Amino acid sequence: MFTPKIVEAQPLNGYKIRLRFADGAAGEVDLSHLAGRGVFACWNDYEDFKKVSIEGGRRLAWAEDIDIDADSLYMKLTGKTPEELFPALKENPVYA
Repeated sequence: MFTPKIVEAQPLNGYKIRLRFADGAAGEVDLSHLAGRGVFACWNDYEDFKKVSIEGGRRLAWAEDIDIDADSLYMKLTGKTPEELFPALKENPVYA
């Protein structure tokens, strides 16, 4: 089973992140739709957004309680659907 692993994350202007995954997929993901909403209110100070870290290759994290998982970032970057990323969703509808 394929598991996306983040190997590089660089914050960019406009609440975008340049990502590179272990399989070579790379590009920018726009997270501006999250800025200022709920737990992402801490990004109101743009310096906090720039303090992104990679945790275990499986998520981007900010502060203690804010993270975004690698699967959703990979799908956003590549345009893949959950069924394409996780074929078991097609094969076993109990997971859907």
